[in-house]
Amino acid sequence: MDLNSTLMTIGEHAVSLGDALLFAGALALLLLVATVVLAYRAMKGRGHEQDETARRTMELEFRLAELSGALQSFAAQSQGNTVHLQRTLDEKLEAVGQRVGLGLTEQAQRTTQSLNVLNERLAVIDAAQRNITSLSTEMVGLKDILSNKQSRGAFGQGRMEAIVRDGLHAKAYAFQPTLSNGTRPDCLISLPDTEMKLVIDAKFPLEAHSAWRESQDEAPRREAGARLRADMAKHVKDISEKYLLAGETQDTAIMFVPSESVYADLHEHFEDVVQKAHRARVILASPNVLMLIVQTMQAIVKDVAMRDQAHVIKQEVTRLLEDVTRLKERSIDLRRHFDMANGDLEKLGVTADKISKRGVKIESLDLEEPAKAAAVEGNPRPRLISGT
Repeated sequence: MDLNSTLMTIGEHAVSLGDALLFAGALALLLLVATVVLAYRAMKGRGHEQDETARRTMELEFRLAELSGALQSFAAQSQGNTVHLQRTLDEKLEAVGQRVGLGLTEQAQRTTQSLNVLNERLAVIDAAQRNITSLSTEMVGLKDILSNKQSRGAFGQGRMEAIVRDGLHAKAYAFQPTLSNGTRPDCLISLPDTEMKLVIDAKFPLEAHSAWRESQDEAPRREAGARLRADMAKHVKDISEKYLLAGETQDTAIMFVPSESVYADLHEHFEDVVQKAHRARVILASPNVLMLIVQTMQAIVKDVAMRDQAHVIKQEVTRLLEDVTRLKERSIDLRRHFDMANGDLEKLGVTADKISKRGVKIESLDLEEPAKAAAVEGNPRPRLISGT
């Protein structure tokens, strides 16, 4: 094919095959140059990338080294913090343990004290329980005593004797003495200014009163009341016939009732029995009333004793007045002696003043004229001795 043959027309220019081949060769060359340039650039870019990669690798290694050092430092610091934290925790735990131990010790002490107080209270309660048990036993024994006539009489006798012993001198009473008719009252009390004795009887009939107190129905209670009246009347009669002896005992005797409640029941529900006893010159006395009677007798005995000793007191007062009079006279004499001594002391003071004044004159050589001095003192005229 001819290279100059026209292949195409572009505007007014005709394009031949040679031009086309030339253009294609130029284009291929251009593409080759462009490829070489791109390859070179690519190779140069890869070198830069390798350098950048190496640089980045070095930076990464440096940063890894720094990070490793930081990690090691952090690990060391963490280990130190862990040790410090462990030590702090140990100290805190030890302090908490000590506080807990101290609190437990104090709580144990308080618990021990509370237990001791509780034991003491339990001991008191135990003692009270024993006292209650003992009191119950004594009450049962007292009931047994009061249910027996002889034991009840001994009980009343004991209470009466205790009251009399506490209030009177041993010479003022006698227990279970024998009277002229052979009877033996429970107590005789001696009164001042008379030979007649006061009788006290302690054998009170308690069976009928107990039956009357324990009766719930009307009929048994009425029967027990009638029995009590009969027993009281018989006992009052026995006292008045056995113990009221003319010229030997007082015309009034005392019936001792060993219980305040029985005494109150008699005055409240059996006033007729009390009035009959008074008319028979028998006075009922409870423990409190008997104590009052004994204290009254004690006051009477003291008054009589004071009256008996009144003349002795009068004599002693008279002697005391005489001693006071003598004391007054002797004090007057002593005062007179003191006055005389004061006068003598005043004279001694005047003389001492004169002597003092003369001493002052002698000390100052202010001597009086010899003639005047001789005339005043009554001494001979002194001679004058010449000093030449």
